[in-house]
Amino acid sequence: MRIREFAIDDYDAVYALWRDAGEGVRLRPSDERAEIAKKLTRDPDLFLVAEIDGTLVGVIIGAWDGRRGWLHHLAVHSDCRRQGVASALLDEVERRLAARGCLKVNLLVHRDSAGARCLYEQRGYEVMTPYVAMGKEL
Repeated sequence: MRIREFAIDDYDAVYALWRDAGEGVRLRPSDERAEIAKKLTRDPDLFLVAEIDGTLVGVIIGAWDGRRGWLHHLAVHSDCRRQGVASALLDEVERRLAARGCLKVNLLVHRDSAGARCLYEQRGYEVMTPYVAMGKEL
């Protein structure tokens, strides 16, 4: 397996992974090609893909706001799950965030995504019970 930075030419394969990921990834207008291209102007080294034999099989978007790290849209092809792809992506993005001085990483996971919740809990992520996630589409 090879972990590398996302390139815009990867977009179609990445979008397909997100689309087919199941309940855990909700696609929104910010996931369209033009919006994803904007991500490449900020923290492009935190937007990672995993390949096996040249085929894109996993993706994660990391972000750094100068205070906290954020993880978005972790997805692994269904044929490659439980083979360490997600863990490898998490290891690398966490390493890159830590190298920037990041002390805490946050993420949102869908309440019904038992597999994703289990993965994150096994890796030390905790439910932040006193908080309610809020958002607004602009």
